[in-house]
Amino acid sequence: MDIVLLLICMISFLAAYSVVVVDSMHFFQLNSYDSPTHLKWIKKNARKYTPVLVTFAAGLGLFCLSVNIFFIGISLLFILNILLLRPKKAKKPLVYTNRVKRMLIGIGFLILILFIFLYHFQSIKASALIVLVLYLFSPFIVLLINLINMPIEKSINQHYINEARKILNSAKGLTIIGITGSYGKTSMKYFLTTLLKAKYNVLMTPESYNTPMGIVKTIRGSLNAMHEIFVCEMGAKKVGEIKEICDIVHPDHGIITSIGPQHLETFKSLENVKKTKFELADSLPENGMMFINGDDGNIADYPINRPFIRYSINGKGDYHAYDIKLSDRGTTFRVQAPGGDICDFRTKLIGAHNVLNITGAIAAANSMGIPLHDLKAQVKKIEGVPHRLQLMNKGGHLIIDDSYNSNPVGVMAALETLSLFDGFKIIVTPGMVELGDKQDEYNFEFAGKAASVCDYVIILGQTNNKSLSAGLAAAGYPDSKIYPAGTIQDAFHHINIINSEGRKKIILIENDLPDNF
Repeated sequence: MDIVLLLICMISFLAAYSVVVVDSMHFFQLNSYDSPTHLKWIKKNARKYTPVLVTFAAGLGLFCLSVNIFFIGISLLFILNILLLRPKKAKKPLVYTNRVKRMLIGIGFLILILFIFLYHFQSIKASALIVLVLYLFSPFIVLLINLINMPIEKSINQHYINEARKILNSAKGLTIIGITGSYGKTSMKYFLTTLLKAKYNVLMTPESYNTPMGIVKTIRGSLNAMHEIFVCEMGAKKVGEIKEICDIVHPDHGIITSIGPQHLETFKSLENVKKTKFELADSLPENGMMFINGDDGNIADYPINRPFIRYSINGKGDYHAYDIKLSDRGTTFRVQAPGGDICDFRTKLIGAHNVLNITGAIAAANSMGIPLHDLKAQVKKIEGVPHRLQLMNKGGHLIIDDSYNSNPVGVMAALETLSLFDGFKIIVTPGMVELGDKQDEYNFEFAGKAASVCDYVIILGQTNNKSLSAGLAAAGYPDSKIYPAGTIQDAFHHINIINSEGRKKIILIENDLPDNF
């Protein structure tokens, strides 16, 4: 009877253990496979694993009774855990990459070895106790297997990096432009690629592929002999990560779009952000062109030990935009180049920050031999980047989708854009994250600005509810115009019943927190 109960217990354990492991793997992936970050996440979200802790504690209590009672009770608890911890519908589900598959195989191999050991151990009581302890530490198993697999992963990554380097070395005449910044780098990448296509065959890193291995994957899978320019977005969350990318691709020219308080949880300080972004400038050859945002104080204050070209909308650049006229239909502006040439431009995009990024793209494209006049048609072709102040008409509402990775500067630009529209202005936001010990402060300031622009505020979730609510209260914003929503579906259901006093509803969706928040 003990053996039958043991088998039932083992089967229910394996099922419950698999649920916890797959769930942990999902969040480990969302945390960029970074063990320190994932440990902090587990500590912050310890309540999530309450069923595991309760099962362990209850199992110890049952263990003190009889073996049969233990097997029956713990099996029922494992089944209950499966129901409580089963994966929820995710915004970004677990992607079964080769790395994830290797980790899961490694975990399975470890469990198999343990079961073989327990079989030869031939102590049912001791085996039951070991299984109980193993389940207690199930949320941490991905960290252990990641440590074990680290030499393998490094070897595989290095192989791919070497392969990418060979491809780049064989691409004679290829010009590589690196783009980095705390914000605006993805928009700049799209804008510049559109402009350069007036003369060149261009490859850019797709979507938000801005990590070393994402860039390597682009090179290995997409770069061919026909490409003349490779526009490479470079992201970072720690000091040294831009240099790591530069050591792979060796950029010829570079653009720094902005420097600000983003990813402070990992960067620790604004000075570290500055140092990291300027790793791009330090990596350029002597004849490389460096383009910088002349309106960014953090860039202007940094000692630049090489020639550079500024772009600006405030008259502080070699290329500067002026006579900017914004409307809800688009933007017109003029750009003056260093030689005195002036050209009028029109874009369907809205917002002064878009003009700034387009001006930077114009500066780089013009410096690479495309006349200003030839860029007029290309500027008209520029499309909004998905989820970055993207305009959509849905259900009779005008939606401004700015749901990608908000930051202190970006949220203010989004609110400035919202203020251009005539209508009943609603903001839906969970606030900003990854700002370290400054997170509450920045969200408080964000809410205060929102109070001056918006007719209604919907706060998503609990992550920043207190700081956002405090910011609104400090600005004297009425409680009757604030709604705490659990989900985006809840938010839009509420939007449909808001009395907009006959005005069209203009809805700004500001940020969309990933599942690990």
